[in-house]
Amino acid sequence: MSKPESPKPQTSGAERRRWPRAGIELPVTIVLDGMRHEAKVRDISRAGVSFYLERPIPLMTVLGLSLDLHFGGRKHPIRGQGAVVRCERISPSLQHYEIALFLHDLAESDREAIDSHVKSRMTLA
Repeated sequence: MSKPESPKPQTSGAERRRWPRAGIELPVTIVLDGMRHEAKVRDISRAGVSFYLERPIPLMTVLGLSLDLHFGGRKHPIRGQGAVVRCERISPSLQHYEIALFLHDLAESDREAIDSHVKSRMTLA
């Protein structure tokens, strides 16, 4: 008789992610339907950004994104577009949502700046 396979251990979100991510609080401007909205970044990686907003955004909606990273004594403007891949209400009593954006249109130089920023944050932790 063969032994039944043991269940595979569950991996956390951080272990499943392809790119390292850093938690950070900074303002971000998103452009949705031609209108600018101010939001607050939760975390960032070269592949995506998670932010808080006071309204839901449907999955797969394409947004413009604009934020400035500050590290190494310099300002690094990040500009691009991405698609909403997650939108979750933070609490039943709050009209705030955590939104995850997959960055599909971003210059490689911006991705490299994000990588450098993430690495700088990880060495501080």
